[in-house]
Amino acid sequence: KKVPMMLQATKQCCTRGQQQYLRKRLLSSSTTVLEDFFDSTVKGEAVQNVVKNRIIETVTDSQSPIWSENNPAQSRLNGIDDPVSAPFPHLNGANETVNGVNGVRYQHAYKDPLDEWFLKDAEQGRNKLDKDQLNLHKVDPFELTRNDMVDLTSGLRDLVSQAGHPLLASAAEYFFAESSAGKKVRPLMVLLLSHAMNAHQSKASNGSSILKSGYHQRSDLFDAQRRLAEIAEMIHTASLFHDDVIDKSELRRGKPSANAVFGNKMAILAGDFLLARASICLARLRDVEVVETMSTIIEHLVRGEVMQTKSNVTIETYLKKNYFKTASLMANSCKSAAILGNYSIEVVDAAYLYGKHVGVAFQLVDDVLDFEGNLDTLGKPVCADLNAGLATAPVLFAAEEFPVLETLIARKFSNEGDVEEALHYITQSQGMARTKVLAQVHAERAISALLCLDKSEHRDALIHLAYKVVDRST
Repeated sequence: KKVPMMLQATKQCCTRGQQQYLRKRLLSSSTTVLEDFFDSTVKGEAVQNVVKNRIIETVTDSQSPIWSENNPAQSRLNGIDDPVSAPFPHLNGANETVNGVNGVRYQHAYKDPLDEWFLKDAEQGRNKLDKDQLNLHKVDPFELTRNDMVDLTSGLRDLVSQAGHPLLASAAEYFFAESSAGKKVRPLMVLLLSHAMNAHQSKASNGSSILKSGYHQRSDLFDAQRRLAEIAEMIHTASLFHDDVIDKSELRRGKPSANAVFGNKMAILAGDFLLARASICLARLRDVEVVETMSTIIEHLVRGEVMQTKSNVTIETYLKKNYFKTASLMANSCKSAAILGNYSIEVVDAAYLYGKHVGVAFQLVDDVLDFEGNLDTLGKPVCADLNAGLATAPVLFAAEEFPVLETLIARKFSNEGDVEEALHYITQSQGMARTKVLAQVHAERAISALLCLDKSEHRDALIHLAYKVVDRST
């Protein structure tokens, strides 16, 4: 009897289809749930607030069933909704394809459990890698790939200039101009890794092939890997557009942010356009495993952004959020470059681990620079995270020494004087020092992963890049 009354109360905030769905859910709910909904519909806006709060509570929980592949909504069709990393039920031969697209080659787990952040290694000391003993080529990763990166930047501008609307094209190209293109660390990693894997000896020391058994490499491999690097940068730039709108940022890379120049609406549309263009380019690589792996990045970006809305965070959940927002793009782009080359599982895993750990280290150093940098070097105001209400690694480590910070974290430094008080405790703590050590641990994990590749200029350039990530001041 109460269902029609409750549906009547939701007419202003629900579509007809949503009302029908809600009716089915309400009719199958317990009396307690019905009473809860009924009480919440006494006022018109209450329904929206209850639904909103429940959705936020669900999606910000990384353990929520909504993200699980066991969720009936993701597995109900049994075949076409199965992850590509599960074998196609109708394919038996290792080299079979679906409509000319590569089938499954890698049946190892796609999902990293994200349960090991090497915090104990940072706290208890570690066997530090001796850079001198690695006997590296003296090579600068940025100089080594200068010509590749010029071609890549030109290719990016060509790809995004096809927006079909002058203002949208201008917004989409905003960060691809030579004067504001940034270091392009993500595509740089993909290109260096592609060269390093190619330079890897065709036979491992034990005589086994470094390629996936039964496979050969595509004739356009490096062109495909370069396009993959472009895709990674488009996804990254799209995330910057969206992040700046969400965070109401006015500066990016030392110049006005896209939303400050073009407005929020056009910045969001430009980000959407870049994601759409990246998706088209990704599909044209004609490799379903690469499509799945790279598409996971976009889901991770959303998950990370939603997790960032929570105030009650631990260092472990914070690092997991950083993986979703930063490291996943690096890890899965590097992994996709290896998958494109049909390399062995060992090489694919090494590529993933290199990208993951460099990504974690990169964000940890960013956390420190938010306190130690300045506007000229960072291209954005210092303490931007604190002013945005975010508790980063130095803050969370400092809170272990000064529990009073937990109260400030819980209210997201929203009261007058909270930022200044937090800064006082952070600078008195070991928070920044511990963050730097943890960044070094992850950089060394990245380097260790690469040692399975034969020595070459490009492999060593990747190692130098990992060191540069933790030593940088911008």
